[in-house]
Amino acid sequence: MFKSIVLALDGSEAARAGIPVATELAKVGEGRIVIAHVEERMATKGRAPVHADEEGIQAELEAVVEDLEGQGIEASIRMGDVMAGGSGVAHAIADIAERANADLIVAGTRGHTPLEGLLVGSVTQRLLHIAKQPILVVPAPG
Repeated sequence: MFKSIVLALDGSEAARAGIPVATELAKVGEGRIVIAHVEERMATKGRAPVHADEEGIQAELEAVVEDLEGQGIEASIRMGDVMAGGSGVAHAIADIAERANADLIVAGTRGHTPLEGLLVGSVTQRLLHIAKQPILVVPAPG
């Protein structure tokens, strides 16, 4: 059914909730998973990453790819890079999905109410409005 699935991961527990969902869909449809990760950078000299643990996130993404490949699923990582703030992350994920010819985007959510989503400016909320592919939103655990 879904031959190319983009899985948006940012290193958070909420995003990781999408991994088993994307994995099962890829197994059923004999599809591949493209992990989309967007590194946000500060608008300072050297453009340092917003998240101090970015190297740890990269290692985690590589471990996810290894695990998926161990289950017989073709997997890869596609990176985006945006300045912090605004809706750049959602646009970068949508661009990755376009380039990957994705049939589906799987993304997690922090479980905010619709009103909080509007106030917080959730990446997933924005992605729902701009992506051309269907999006499967996986709620945060608990």
